[in-house]
Amino acid sequence: MATSPSSRRIERLFHSSPSQDGDGVHIQRIHCFGGELDPFLMLDELGSDRPDDYIGGFPPHPHRGIQTLTYIVHGGITHEDHLGHSSTIQAGDAQWMHTGRGIVHSEMPLTDSQGLHGFQLWLNLPAQEKMSAARYRDVRSDEMPRLLKEKAELIALGGSWSTPEGESVSGPLDALAGNGGVAHARLEAGGQLALAAPSETLAVYVFEGALQIEGESVGAGQLARLSPGDSVFLASQAGAQCLLLAGTPHREPIAHYGPFVMNHSHEIEQALRDYRNGTFTD
Repeated sequence: MATSPSSRRIERLFHSSPSQDGDGVHIQRIHCFGGELDPFLMLDELGSDRPDDYIGGFPPHPHRGIQTLTYIVHGGITHEDHLGHSSTIQAGDAQWMHTGRGIVHSEMPLTDSQGLHGFQLWLNLPAQEKMSAARYRDVRSDEMPRLLKEKAELIALGGSWSTPEGESVSGPLDALAGNGGVAHARLEAGGQLALAAPSETLAVYVFEGALQIEGESVGAGQLARLSPGDSVFLASQAGAQCLLLAGTPHREPIAHYGPFVMNHSHEIEQALRDYRNGTFTD
């Protein structure tokens, strides 16, 4: 017997909190290294029209065991790493970094007439990929497909996204950890967006306005982890923008220290030794 679709509801709300990273960059941060958002570990929102809040940027620093995804709404970021990659992304663009066993990189902010506004997302790598080779890729705004509905738009950065009517798009970032999917949704006042949502992990981060999900509201600076189900219905009375995060949990132990995320504490200790003795990126 066929079953009817089940709509996902808000299971838990995470609230962003002010923090600083890099050379004094002001951010709003949501982090969860306990597995509740698996495979996602952390989401930083960078947003200011005051250059002093971010101009110091993120000087060279190492990573191991994760992927990072940086997405820019306004302004830009220039990336450089020890592998020789050098690239600048601007409004609507994204950059993806598979750190694997080790990468040393820097990210320096740029500004436009609206200042800087962007996001960096950390995705956990499964154990078998944590010591893999590092890779980097940038994606331009015009490479990202869109789902257009009346008063609503979805921009697919990665993963597959579809409507109940069968419209479907797949983002160009096709190697996100945990079968990850990331999308940017915009809803005008009175806008609605219905999506098929089969991924086990599904979260919505609102960064402008407020969304309604099954009668409950999510405001700017809040991330909603959604209950199991196979569809999600977003609505906004006055307009909203959000990031959608979908993925499959790894269900592996997480050991975290600064820019390193491994499975066990002895692997963190090894990462620190490798970085100190100059073999980190070998």
